[in-house]
Amino acid sequence: MTTGATAAMNRMYRHQRHVYDLTRKYYLLGRDDLIDRLDPGEAACVLEIGCGTGRNLIRAAKRWPNARFFGIDVSTAMLETAIEAIGRAGLAGRVSVAHADATTLAPGALFGVAAFERVYFSYSLSMIPDWDAALDRALGLVAPGGELRIVDFGGQEGLPRPVRTALRQWLALFHVEPRDRLETCLAARSRDLGAALEIDRPYRGYAQHAVVRLAA
Repeated sequence: MTTGATAAMNRMYRHQRHVYDLTRKYYLLGRDDLIDRLDPGEAACVLEIGCGTGRNLIRAAKRWPNARFFGIDVSTAMLETAIEAIGRAGLAGRVSVAHADATTLAPGALFGVAAFERVYFSYSLSMIPDWDAALDRALGLVAPGGELRIVDFGGQEGLPRPVRTALRQWLALFHVEPRDRLETCLAARSRDLGAALEIDRPYRGYAQHAVVRLAA
């Protein structure tokens, strides 16, 4: 499954990766807000699932200089770009990335880290076919007292219907599907874990930002 997903994502991003950050900044709204709210703490470990070009990891590492950052992506083409960008930023000592599937991720083998104070998805959950399994795996990697954070496309409930329809049709061209069940799924998992859930929908519902806080 990972091999097939890698091939598909490499086909999609082989050329796009060179302009990805320049173009996505106009519609991947809320990414920087997620980073600014991470507050991972001294010597904390932070994991991004679906790190793409490394843009978020680099920004987060600069914003929170006392933490260590890790990222995984199923696309080896994107990871090539991420590794180059991390090196140019002088952050290779604090930011590590690896090739992995979000549903079967084993960070102990990849990074020597079994759990993380912060785990986050930034506009990647909407591209993972088995996103329920990815959520379960991510929650299983959050250390006691840690957080899972997600920012992604929302239901766009505050936007006119024609805009919502056009947006979803356009996103489908890139194999992106907004996760309309996200709050329901997270609420059930949070109850099972005894965790606290917060969710808000900024930009008139264009995006959704969820936080699951595990008990210490």
